[in-house]
Amino acid sequence: MSQFHYRRRHFLFTAAGVTGAFLLKGCGPQVQETAQPTPAAEPGVAPEVTTIRLGFLPIVESAPLIIAKEKGFFAKYGMPGVEVVKQASWASARDNVVIGSAAGGIDGGMWQLPMPHLITEGVITNGQKVPMYVLAQLITQGNGIAIAGAHQGKGLHLRIQNPDYIKGFSRTNGRKFRAAFTFPGGNQELWIRYWLAANGIDPDKDIELLTVPPAETVQGMRTGTMDAFSTGDPWPFRIVNEGIGFLGALTAQMWPAHPEEYLAIRADWVDKHPKATLALLQAVMAAQQWCDDPANRQELATILAGRNYFNVPVAVLEPPFQGKYTLGDGQPEVNDFQMGPLYWQDRQGNVSYPYKSHELWFLTETMRWGLHNRFIKDMDQAKKLVDRVNRADLWLEAAKLSGIAQVPTGPSRGKETFFDGVTFDPDNPQQYLAQLQIKRA
Repeated sequence: MSQFHYRRRHFLFTAAGVTGAFLLKGCGPQVQETAQPTPAAEPGVAPEVTTIRLGFLPIVESAPLIIAKEKGFFAKYGMPGVEVVKQASWASARDNVVIGSAAGGIDGGMWQLPMPHLITEGVITNGQKVPMYVLAQLITQGNGIAIAGAHQGKGLHLRIQNPDYIKGFSRTNGRKFRAAFTFPGGNQELWIRYWLAANGIDPDKDIELLTVPPAETVQGMRTGTMDAFSTGDPWPFRIVNEGIGFLGALTAQMWPAHPEEYLAIRADWVDKHPKATLALLQAVMAAQQWCDDPANRQELATILAGRNYFNVPVAVLEPPFQGKYTLGDGQPEVNDFQMGPLYWQDRQGNVSYPYKSHELWFLTETMRWGLHNRFIKDMDQAKKLVDRVNRADLWLEAAKLSGIAQVPTGPSRGKETFFDGVTFDPDNPQQYLAQLQIKRA
């Protein structure tokens, strides 16, 4: 039996007589049938308020929030005043959610994990605890690790041909190999750490790690201030498209159907506005389904490319949204819709549902690298933190209101396997740590 439990109202439902509902078989993956079109909200669930301020950064993870606004899904569910506000960086988003919308900040938005958990505990907010709730996963995949063009021919791909090239970089270049990400301790740092460590490179000893906002990615590669960068589309693709570098790996290759960024909102806002929270979730779910329709991908690219959002040429968004990646450096091209950004359904099942098992993996990786040992000391504490922050119960209630019958029946997606053969069993995360050769824990 899974270690996880729902601490609040627990909604486990499958429509009576409906076949194809999720069934857990041990810890194996679950398969979902295509959901029915989302109907209008049921009578009697009118939201308490019609607006909320949601922050986003200009990467494809933000698409459901932008589309829910642009295509009228927020308005459809009684939230016409929702503001979707661009953030200058992840640090800005963190600071803005701490002050809240009443003081000119934001109420929530898209987040790298485990940022909502760290904000809840005051880990990255100078000790000020701002409880957050994780409400939905926004996307799977859509990330990559870009490599500067100076390293072409060195075999810096998914499986690094010669790890000593990076480990011994300072002996021939006068400095360590530099790898960048967008926020310390966030998922994009964890992706690049995992990739390096799986190839026998210690990210804390063998290289130099840098934090750089997504919009500065291209310039940093061009000027040579970084050798590798982990971030979301369209930035890795731009590096290839503009001849600045190549893609060493897609996160979809590292961990197919992996959890990426999430919708999380301040707990005080959710507790005060439960009906508005459900309306918000219904709108985001409808937007996620719209985003995953291949017939909408061209329009999706056009909307996101606009000046108010990504402010990039449409052409740099079109290939990733079709699952087409030119990796460069002699690697085979990727042409598989399922390898690109997905918002509602992937080969494992539902994308939007926030599995507690995934949140535990992020916190386990945090412990692996000793990033926040003063705050997250052991696995029991990590599990309790997931229980406090995760609100899959609200996701399930919103799905029920929307007439979505096929939903996950438990908080764990089961065992996960990475490109290096390592397996994460959420029922035994300590065993996962024991498998890893490079770690601080």
